Amino acid sequence: MTTSISGKSGWVVFTVVAILAAIADLGTKWYVFDRLGMPGEKRPIDLIPNMLWLETNLNEGALFGIGQGFGMVFAVVSCVAIVGILFMVAQASTRRQHWILIAFALVSGGIVGNLYDRLGFPGLRWNAPDERMGRPVLAVRDWIHFRLEGVIDWPIFNLADSWLVIGAGILLLLSVVSRPALDCDTQPEGDSPLP
Repeated sequence: MTTSISGKSGWVVFTVVAILAAIADLGTKWYVFDRLGMPGEKRPIDLIPNMLWLETNLNEGALFGIGQGFGMVFAVVSCVAIVGILFMVAQASTRRQHWILIAFALVSGGIVGNLYDRLGFPGLRWNAPDERMGRPVLAVRDWIHFRLEGVIDWPIFNLADSWLVIGAGILLLLSVVSRPALDCDTQPEGDSPLP
C-alpha cells in the first residue's frame, strides 16, 4: 500500500489543511473575544471546573509568551518561515509524503493565524494601561487557559499555538522514524524496504 500523493494533490492537501487551520484559529479568536471582550473585561468561562477556562489574553511575544515585546521581530521570522515552508512544499519529494505535508500545513496555518494578529488586522485597541489607551493592539489573541492547582498554570494559548506544536511534533516524530518507513511509497507493492 502506498502513502504517496501526486504533485498537484500534494499542493491541494497542503493548501486545504493550512487554510482550515487558519480559519479555525481566527474564528475561535473572534468568537471568544466577541463574547468576553478584552482581557479583564468579563469573567473567564469555566469549561472544566478548576482546570480549563475560556479567558482572553494578549501576547506580544512568541509561543506561550516567550520574548515579550519582540512582536515585530516574530512577524518577520514568521514571514521567513512561511517562505521556507513553501520552498519545501515545492519539492516533489515533500509533496509525496502526506504526513510531512500535513505537518507543514498545520505550522503554516498557525503562523498565518498569529501573524494576522501581530500585524493588527483584528483592529483591537488597548483598553489599559493608561499610557497605551487607544493604541492599536499588535499582539496575538489567546483564549485557552489550562491550570491544575498546585501543579501547573499553563500560559494562555490559542489554536494557532496548538497547530504549531502539533505540526512540529509530527516533524520531530518523522525525523526519528527510520528512513525506509518514510519512503515506503518508493517501494513496489509487496516488497519490503531493505534494512
